[in-house]
Amino acid sequence: MFTRMMRKNEGFTLIELMIVIAIIGILAAIAIPQFSAYRQRSYNAAAEADLRNATTAQEAYYVDAQHYVGAPQTNLIGQTYGFYRSQGVTIDGVTVGSQYSMTAYHTSGTKTYLLLGPGGSVSPTT
Repeated sequence: MFTRMMRKNEGFTLIELMIVIAIIGILAAIAIPQFSAYRQRSYNAAAEADLRNATTAQEAYYVDAQHYVGAPQTNLIGQTYGFYRSQGVTIDGVTVGSQYSMTAYHTSGTKTYLLLGPGGSVSPTT
């Protein structure tokens, strides 16, 4: 009888385990949608930042060639003008005389950004 009283009750009860699992489920239900929203914003920010960097490279190209380049996706990338595109970002451009327009979007993002140059600012189009 004395040995039975010395025995310890170790472990968790079923109720305690169920409460912990419920709390984890609630936290996951809150965190997963927030994580998806953070990823969308980061993809959009990458496209916007690449467009700003492409604008700087476009102006550097103009200093060298006295005209703007119509295909920034290929002609501006590299060490010469210091523009390196982020993975998943596409940049398109059009030149008309001494002006240009460039758009950028990320394949997983939700926005497309537009810049009219020279001297323009980046604005979302969608």
